[in-house]
Amino acid sequence: MRFTLCIPTMNARQHWPEFWAALQAQTIHPEEVIVVDSASTDGTEELVRASGARVVRIERSDFRHGGARQLAAEMAGKVDFLLYMTQDAVLAKQDSVFRLLTRFDDPHISAAYGRQLPRQGADPITAHARFFNYPDKSASRSLGDAPVVGFKTIFFSDAFGAYRRTALMRVGGFPVEAQFGEDTQTVARMLLAGSKVAYAADAPVFHSHALSLAQEFHRYFEIGWMHASEPWLEQTFGGTGGEGFRFVRSELKYLARRAPYLWPIALTRTAAKLVAYKYGKMSAASAERHLQQFARALEKLRSSGVHSHLGNHPHKLVSRFHD
Repeated sequence: MRFTLCIPTMNARQHWPEFWAALQAQTIHPEEVIVVDSASTDGTEELVRASGARVVRIERSDFRHGGARQLAAEMAGKVDFLLYMTQDAVLAKQDSVFRLLTRFDDPHISAAYGRQLPRQGADPITAHARFFNYPDKSASRSLGDAPVVGFKTIFFSDAFGAYRRTALMRVGGFPVEAQFGEDTQTVARMLLAGSKVAYAADAPVFHSHALSLAQEFHRYFEIGWMHASEPWLEQTFGGTGGEGFRFVRSELKYLARRAPYLWPIALTRTAAKLVAYKYGKMSAASAERHLQQFARALEKLRSSGVHSHLGNHPHKLVSRFHD
């Protein structure tokens, strides 16, 4: 199993010792560890290099989730698989990586992701989110599952996810300008190409965040923006409404047994997430309309002869602005 481990980092010094120790304890090891670091100021780059990993430094203003991961993919040597993790994910078992990569024994599997468990001390709301999205039963999905599973068909996480390298490059790699959901978009393209994605419940990592209300709002705004910016995802795999209602019901039931006093907080967060998601979709749609209006205005200027400063292809200027 020849694979390269790729990790985007920013000020990861506090996480690195635990991350690296868990990686070294694995039953199999990567050919190389590539770290794409966004101008850390806490000594991350030096610590990572001392561990033996390869580091490429980028400016924070240049960071894109898709672009950083694609950069690592292009830097990787001749390996069969590309394993992606985040700096704060900790391998929970010594064979987590092995069990994840064994999913590729099925030649139809192009991507596989592992189970994410809540960290020790995680609050009940955070813990439920992990248990709901990462159940204890493994599964595989294909395009044919979309009518039943819906948008969940393309659920994936690069916090601990691997790709068959040839399949990744065949769909053009990661969308380099993607600020969010690069994994979802990539897996969607793989399924459209006839591949399958696997979920390995027996390949766990510890990975959870106790997000503030503001952070959660921002996250769901980004999700809404991504869904509106990439409408083909919902058009092909269906909307997210049904899964959202199922999550809320599951959350309230989980809290009723463990922490019923958190119901008001959970419901407040649910409302905030819904508003943020809708606002993100509306904002993306509005931005697209403004860009189209801008493009038409530029085209009119060009047609009227006022193009000395615009060049002959104003649509390229719009494309750069949109990116």
